[in-house]
Amino acid sequence: MEKQSMWSGVEQFPHLFAPLRIGTLRLKNRMIAAPTSPSMISTEGHFTPAMIAYLEEKAKGGAAVVTYGEGIVHSATGKSHNKQLQLDAFGVKQGLAEAARAIHNGGAYANIQLSHGGKYGGLASVGGDQGRCAVAYGPSAEETPVGSVKEMPRELILEIVDSYGKAAKLCKDCGFDMVQVHAAHGWLFSQFLSPKQNRRTDEFGGPLENRARFLLMALDAVRKAVGPGFPIEIRLSGDDLSSNGMSAQECMAVAKLIDGKVDLINVSCGDHEDPALFCRTHPSFFYPHGVNVPFAKAIRQAVKTPVACVGALNDPAQMDRIIADGEADCVELGRALLADPYLPQKAALGRAADITPCIRCFECFAETGKSETVKCTVNPRMGEQLRVCERLPAAQTRKKVLVVGGGPAGMEAALTAAARGHEVVLAEKSDRLGGNLVAASAAYFKEDLRQFLEVMRSRVAASDVQVMRNTTVDGEFVRRMAPDALVVAVGAEAVRPPIPGLDKPLVKMAVEAELKPQSLGDKVVIIGGGLVGCELAISLKHEGKQVAVVEMRDTVAADVNSFYRGGLMPQLEAAAELYTGATVCSISDQGVVVSLQGQERTILADSVVCAAGFRAPYALVDELCALVPESYVVGDCGKVGQIYQAMNQGYFSARRI
Repeated sequence: MEKQSMWSGVEQFPHLFAPLRIGTLRLKNRMIAAPTSPSMISTEGHFTPAMIAYLEEKAKGGAAVVTYGEGIVHSATGKSHNKQLQLDAFGVKQGLAEAARAIHNGGAYANIQLSHGGKYGGLASVGGDQGRCAVAYGPSAEETPVGSVKEMPRELILEIVDSYGKAAKLCKDCGFDMVQVHAAHGWLFSQFLSPKQNRRTDEFGGPLENRARFLLMALDAVRKAVGPGFPIEIRLSGDDLSSNGMSAQECMAVAKLIDGKVDLINVSCGDHEDPALFCRTHPSFFYPHGVNVPFAKAIRQAVKTPVACVGALNDPAQMDRIIADGEADCVELGRALLADPYLPQKAALGRAADITPCIRCFECFAETGKSETVKCTVNPRMGEQLRVCERLPAAQTRKKVLVVGGGPAGMEAALTAAARGHEVVLAEKSDRLGGNLVAASAAYFKEDLRQFLEVMRSRVAASDVQVMRNTTVDGEFVRRMAPDALVVAVGAEAVRPPIPGLDKPLVKMAVEAELKPQSLGDKVVIIGGGLVGCELAISLKHEGKQVAVVEMRDTVAADVNSFYRGGLMPQLEAAAELYTGATVCSISDQGVVVSLQGQERTILADSVVCAAGFRAPYALVDELCALVPESYVVGDCGKVGQIYQAMNQGYFSARRI
């Protein structure tokens, strides 16, 4: 019998794993780690060890090229985020060289994006509200809600052109194998290319040839600095999708102008500063995977230069089809490689079904702004590369571990403990694993979360974990099992506020409504405008319901990170009538009685859904933990949180057993 190749995925996805030559480089596959730039940068503008370790793991995971995003070439005018890599900073070379070597040692080519924020260097932007440049320079003078913009003088334009050449040479000297010039997403060159923003009358304004002159001069400076054969990539928009930007036709014209001047055209879209467009540039789960690929396809048909595509790509089969169908020559993966840096390696080894999918929650972006670190909801090791070795340490003493609760925290704890060699029993009170993820993933737009749940279930099924379903755990059960270590992951209980009428037949709890929308009437009022209530409203509208959301606070989805909220709100506003600053007085047979601006009124409803949040069952947690000296509390039963806390606590608790 013929021996099956360990590289069965290479045969399964032949186009994805076909080599590609970019300038002097031979890429081992068609997957590039897209430019990302978490804020793990020193205040001097240097790489930190954490940043280097983050890049290194992507290389170890099998990507052909690993790209760092947004290296600022002219810090005095172009730093758009609070902390960014500054390629003109004193002492920056050491970190650059160490990063390039780490990427090489991991098995990939090192790439770096050369960028300038344009007017956002001096304005408060999505990524920066501190340490801004003294003056905001754009293509033309303008007044914005966040400050004044001055027209960039010709002398400064020439100085910045020179800085692109110097930055490119610096990166090459420090060991980088290629550079990428950023000309998309509303930054410097996007601003100059846009006929709406660029109203100049000199050689840098007017017809496209003039508006593109700055970019073309910068590309020439980069080429002169790095020499022939050294690969230059450019990030362009296929369509700015903005009244303030360029159309698809104008973007196509720019692509033709730079055809032959670069070695790879990375086609993206959108505008970083528009919250709704941000969720299209980095597609939220309201968009299909690969939604931006058609922009790349259109440009590829018009140029000779190889083209890369982006846009929530996670599935090797889809990537292989994109390349096979001629839509792009290679794919660039951003958030997908945070969720699973080993995606390329798993695909090559025939383990595509075990790839941890990105659930497009935007917590990675949010954490960068919040704590200047990076994290991933579904990958506990992301951002911890310096402190946590790649391989799980084997258990020094094999223990019997009882995990109570089969939600994400319990499954992750059980898997991690079993992988370390412990004897693990996972007890789940229902007939299926998943906990609150079962209901949370029910909506039509939660395909990614459903896939994540299936991956977790499949991992448990393939592991040595003994699963006991339909098992209610109490003190007697724990005493009978006599575990050496106990992990309590029993989840949280839905809050039932003391609202008169909450026990009426027309009232359903959110979990039941998520799982059985058909049990609801045509008119639905949701009590609670948190994430659960808001997403449920969008889902019920899709089911044909007429929906209203009642929230006590002044705004709905108040605790949702701003990046995800930017995509959520347009969907919510189109789906439901929103009542904020409203207090629920009672529930009648006709609907929900609320106090709004001092006036009582009834919002008519056939069904009322209570989405007032969850509460940890502290009494049960305390009872169970008291029975086993080595006990761990993970997930919502310790403190109600998000999937990130569940996965993180499950993983790291099990590492300590």
